[in-house]
Amino acid sequence: MNDAHLHLVFNHFPIIVPIVGLLILIVGFFIGSDVVKRTALGVFILGAILTFPAMYTGEGAEEIAEKLPDVTKQLIHEHEEKAETLAIINYILGFVSLIGFWAYWKQKSFANYIAIAVLCLGLAGLYFGKMTGTSGGEIRHTEIRVGYDGTQNTTPATIETNGEDD
Repeated sequence: MNDAHLHLVFNHFPIIVPIVGLLILIVGFFIGSDVVKRTALGVFILGAILTFPAMYTGEGAEEIAEKLPDVTKQLIHEHEEKAETLAIINYILGFVSLIGFWAYWKQKSFANYIAIAVLCLGLAGLYFGKMTGTSGGEIRHTEIRVGYDGTQNTTPATIETNGEDD
């Protein structure tokens, strides 16, 4: 398994895990359950932790992807910049969630305010997660790039064998 493969394994977690955390947190607010809110905060902490391997494997994946046809350094650079922004948001989200987890555990009066801050940060993270995921997808999926009109050849050229077995 090379770095590009490892990056593909880990790169979805920093986007998907916070979405799950947001859904759980919204349910926690809706039903008024501190236990559910704490669970959501734990999910955000997990998302921050899983951001580390996604970022770590990105450099190795970049070295491999730069050598592929139809992959430009500009596409990779744009994805890298957006991924760094998302990573910072996820790390902050994880840290604030850790404080919130502690506040709920110690039954502090400000715990709900921290959960609201986490909700706002999580919503901002949704935007940057979408931007990061789309820019990463554009590296190998030419069909989602801006300006694609459906007439470009998106598959590798095939070798004709004229029915002969080699």
